[in-house]
Amino acid sequence: MCLQFRILGSSSSGNAALLTTAGSKVLIDAGFSARKLDQMLTQCGESLAGIDAIFLTHEHSDHATGIKGLRRYPHIQVFANRETMQAVQARLTFRPAWQVFETGAMFGFRDLEVTAFSVPHDAYDPVGYFFEGGGDTLFEPRRSVAWATDLGYIPANVSEKIRHADFLVLEANHDTEMLEKDERRPWSLKQRIRGRHGHLSNDAALELLCGAESPRWRHVCLAHLSRDCNDVGLVERHFSVLRERGRDFGLSVIDPVNGIGPAYDLATL
Repeated sequence: MCLQFRILGSSSSGNAALLTTAGSKVLIDAGFSARKLDQMLTQCGESLAGIDAIFLTHEHSDHATGIKGLRRYPHIQVFANRETMQAVQARLTFRPAWQVFETGAMFGFRDLEVTAFSVPHDAYDPVGYFFEGGGDTLFEPRRSVAWATDLGYIPANVSEKIRHADFLVLEANHDTEMLEKDERRPWSLKQRIRGRHGHLSNDAALELLCGAESPRWRHVCLAHLSRDCNDVGLVERHFSVLRERGRDFGLSVIDPVNGIGPAYDLATL
């Protein structure tokens, strides 16, 4: 078995994904309660008791709230940089099994190679991740996953890193017009969302996918859609131009309402 990947949920209400290899089962973010995460994992034939590690992108509650429930799971290692760890730890009454890394560093966890790269977002020290694992054989090819959500724009370091991934999870948070017309959000929040430390619009995500030089992507998953200021059908139509522009990778969109996404076996992509 090579890498298997599945998003458990992705929206402003909560974010988490399951990455499985021959030697490890890890979560990318834990933005739901531990009970909810366990229910989601059960639907996938897994359990929170079987998770080896959690990799946090930043401290916001829709990415880290599940850490509060890890007292029952002391074996789970929690990877984060120092500022994220300190921000999350300040809200806890116990100490999880923290594994602190330096942003920008490459490190290993069991049979995974991991790189945490800096992203522009309004958190203490937010990161995206590049995971690589598997063998170098026909039946177990080496594959990689890049996770890039919660970023206001795409700097050169992010663009360069994620273009080498076989599977890319990319934020497509909002439609600019829908955000502008939204009556529930005050002007200050709208400014935050569309600012350089906010969230990617559909247009910004599409620009990256169309403009990246020689990307390795076999599949791109659009995630972290706003429930109020975006729509799955709209995103699918908006990104349909990718085929016309010579981008032949698979494309899927995670519904922010209906939860768990499809399972992907990266060896067969």
